[in-house]
Amino acid sequence: MIVVTGAAGFIGSCLVSRLNKEGLTDILLVDDFSKQEKDPNLDGKQFAGKVERSEFESWLKSNGEQVDFIYHIGARTDTTEFDKSIFDELNVNYTKMIWNFCTQKRVPLVYASSAATYGLGEYGYEDSHEIIPKLKPLNPYGDSKNDFDIWALQQTNTPPFWAGLKFFNVYGPNEYHKGRMASVIFHAFNQILSNGGMKLFRSHNPEYTDGGQLRDFVYVKDVVEVCLYLRNSKPASGIYNLGSGKARTFLDLAKNTFKAMEKEENIAFIDTPADIRDKYQYFTEANMNKLVSSGYSKPFHTLEEGVADYVKNYLSGTKYY
Repeated sequence: MIVVTGAAGFIGSCLVSRLNKEGLTDILLVDDFSKQEKDPNLDGKQFAGKVERSEFESWLKSNGEQVDFIYHIGARTDTTEFDKSIFDELNVNYTKMIWNFCTQKRVPLVYASSAATYGLGEYGYEDSHEIIPKLKPLNPYGDSKNDFDIWALQQTNTPPFWAGLKFFNVYGPNEYHKGRMASVIFHAFNQILSNGGMKLFRSHNPEYTDGGQLRDFVYVKDVVEVCLYLRNSKPASGIYNLGSGKARTFLDLAKNTFKAMEKEENIAFIDTPADIRDKYQYFTEANMNKLVSSGYSKPFHTLEEGVADYVKNYLSGTKYY
């Protein structure tokens, strides 16, 4: 049995869909299923059962022998939440519980880390284990992800295979429920649909033009392909970047959204809110050499390809993957 935590969420539900496409249906879904806005993400998916997030630890104690792989995708991801205790409970301690189970029962584990661990990029964006203890995330969410990565690297007892994935700016279908935490592409589509234009943050850094801020945008379909690869190939255990490997500007993103919607460009700029200016990342780009060197050879969607597929095949009809 494959376990997917965060299974009703954005990346988790796409992963379940991708596993189904491989003919895999013996899947246990773990999540907080009380949030009904996530229910459509699971419509039509095939799986063996559901367990509430709060009951998963006791389920493992009784049923752990059935498990042969865990994808721990679930996490508290709100970067505007500043209560550290919430992240300690849901992101750090919960993941330690899963890690310890996988170590004891010899179950391979893939878990979600985050590019938020890199902070302002003072040490670059290379997924080298040596720099992880030095990183300075900008919020409690990033701290929680880095705290677990540091802990994992300190362990002498580990699962037989494990990988922590530093997700960069993931976008794509099944993020309808995420509200303000959804991707910029999702918000751009809805702004353009409602008023014919969209707004980007003005640059407050003289090294970048307005809209020239750069991010590594990675399509969720590529993310789940990497997840499948890790299960099937089990390369060297460790922490891996998961981005497209190519930084693109927000202006590129906006222009491609207008193009995919077949609308005339109408882009305005607004000031970045003062309370986040000193924590604003002007550049992120995943160094993908480690994953590629491990044997991963599938090409990633370009921003043009990903935005076109997302807008035309999902957002335009509120369809799910």
